[in-house]
Amino acid sequence: MIIKILGTGCPKCKKLEANAIKATEGMDVDMQKVTDLNEIMNYGVMMTPTLVIDEKVVSVGKILSSDKILKLLKNK
Repeated sequence: MIIKILGTGCPKCKKLEANAIKATEGMDVDMQKVTDLNEIMNYGVMMTPTLVIDEKVVSVGKILSSDKILKLLKNK
């Protein structure tokens, strides 16, 4: 499973990344941080932070809690 956090490094992006790391403790995931604006725009999003799971955008412009991220992963 590949999880990407799209964002330029703002506090909201860092918080989403921290929550994603907490949600995936003990899981076999590839966590990637995408900061390049051109690459972020390739996903068709105009707001950050954005959460992408296996190349599917699942959240835009929100800081999801680790519990909500875990629910998204389990429903995958």
